[in-house]
Amino acid sequence: MRADGAWRERAETQAVCAMLVAAGHQALFVGGCVRNALLRQPVADVDIATDATPETVTKLAEKAGLKPVPTGIDHGTITVVSGGIPHEVTTFRRDVETFGRHAVVAFSTDVREDAARRDFTMNALYARPDGEIIDPLGGLPDLLARRVRFVGVAEERITEDYLRILRFFRFHAWYGDPEEGLDPDGLAACAENESGITTLSKERIGAEMRKLLAAPDPAPAVAAMAATGVLGFALPGADPRALPVLVHLEAGLSPRWLRRLAVLGGEEPTDQLRLSKAESRDLGRIRDEIGTMRSPAELGYRHGEEIARDIVLARAAVLETPLPDGWLAEIATGAGACFPVRAADLMPEYAGPALGARLAEIERRWIDSGFTLTRDALLG
Repeated sequence: MRADGAWRERAETQAVCAMLVAAGHQALFVGGCVRNALLRQPVADVDIATDATPETVTKLAEKAGLKPVPTGIDHGTITVVSGGIPHEVTTFRRDVETFGRHAVVAFSTDVREDAARRDFTMNALYARPDGEIIDPLGGLPDLLARRVRFVGVAEERITEDYLRILRFFRFHAWYGDPEEGLDPDGLAACAENESGITTLSKERIGAEMRKLLAAPDPAPAVAAMAATGVLGFALPGADPRALPVLVHLEAGLSPRWLRRLAVLGGEEPTDQLRLSKAESRDLGRIRDEIGTMRSPAELGYRHGEEIARDIVLARAAVLETPLPDGWLAEIATGAGACFPVRAADLMPEYAGPALGARLAEIERRWIDSGFTLTRDALLG
């Protein structure tokens, strides 16, 4: 079996491999690029593992006319820029001692030692420059079965880095078999060590939850998080019951992680997930409108098409009601409407609070008319 694709064959990437191989070192693609290529999914970043030390990688890159950047030299990583494309080149490593997300590592020349320190078997797959697969730990059958399984003993992998609890659920949402449950050993280890999530930074929790909720269907993974107690640590107060309903209603539409977060609820997600000001504002608008009676058209007018779609979908999911007929067209109509009356049109007859109240009254009449009343009709 081979990991094929334009990402591997491009000249810039092969140049990085060639500089290592020509000097007698290994150059093995590893991790996400191999996994995604075998699953026929898009490949974004290209990571290369090698037995060459960071100092050797740097010297070879300079000699080959490529640009080495010491982005993670303490952990053995040199980013080699070839033709403007960054490639993370990391020396084989083995863990000497681990401290949560921090570890003391020693460089190695053994790919099996390097594989043994990775999180999931599907991420411990390597490929030679020609695409030939190297599978030191027997992870290929897991990948082909779309089974997310920890390398070695699940609890040991988790206590090395508690972020792996959240990654376990996120990877199942993206790469797991939707017809199969989560790996029992992994699930049990996550449940046993759920409190370790409290040791993680909120930025890291937020990043994982964003990626999880952006998956095509995160509902089974989130339900499993709730059942094990993990969800309560990641997002206190969250309730997953409306999420599968929302995913069903979204059929044919692009998924939006913030919309999905809105139906989960939860205490203070802005702080817990370190949302940006814009994300917090949009989340508040969705949540605040779920319980209102505003029509899709009015929501489009007040919030724009994207947020209005989120509101209508979230409302239907939480209240378990059908989507209104023609709701997308209504939203588009409202989003394109422009209120024809301005405050200056009512002055000086109205001022202060009376001006605001009169303007709101006129706007209400205009909205109720389906945005059809003209300025003259509204002021007459």
